[in-house]
Amino acid sequence: MPHLLHLDASARSRSLSRALTARFAHAWRAADQDGRYTYRDLATDPPPPIGQAWTEICDDLLRQGITDPARYPEVVTTPERAAAWAIVEPLLDEVLAADIVLIGSPMYNYSVPGVLKTWIDQITFPRMSFKGKGFVVISARGGAYGPGAPKAPFDHQERYLRDFFAGHFAVEDARFLSVELSNTRVDPVLGHLTADHRDSAARAETAVDELVATLWAG
Repeated sequence: MPHLLHLDASARSRSLSRALTARFAHAWRAADQDGRYTYRDLATDPPPPIGQAWTEICDDLLRQGITDPARYPEVVTTPERAAAWAIVEPLLDEVLAADIVLIGSPMYNYSVPGVLKTWIDQITFPRMSFKGKGFVVISARGGAYGPGAPKAPFDHQERYLRDFFAGHFAVEDARFLSVELSNTRVDPVLGHLTADHRDSAARAETAVDELVATLWAG
């Protein structure tokens, strides 16, 4: 049965992105109660930034032409590299075991949360391929960044993830859903856009349900 890896990156414990990924995961697990499910909260248990030993592992993989993740431990040859690998291994194993990777990612300062970026850094090695895996990113943004919006050119969140998944990991199936204008919940200046935000949130909930059904049907 398909294995779902569920990641949340929001610093808010009751965030919109968390609520929507939870909705997705609940529907997914209801469709297959015997399926495998792994959850990791990147905000409460953040991976550390990569360090010197990680770069040494990466360099040796390139020098030796190693592209099979099963062979990565061959270059873990020092205590420092072993300590770095102890961080990488469980994170990478979770991704390799997954069929679908579900990521909840708010937009922070036009991009992804730092904890998501460090997770990506930790699991990314030369010439990796996650072809055949599906990625689903559910995001919440304080403003409006969709096509045609004045701030659309400032979206370095979806564009970065979409380009990275395809360009480095050879991912062919990446789906993105977002809720816009979440700051209307806290910023009185945006109060006149509250109805637009509610419409966006309702559309996102419907899109989550439809996407789960589509993925299972496919």
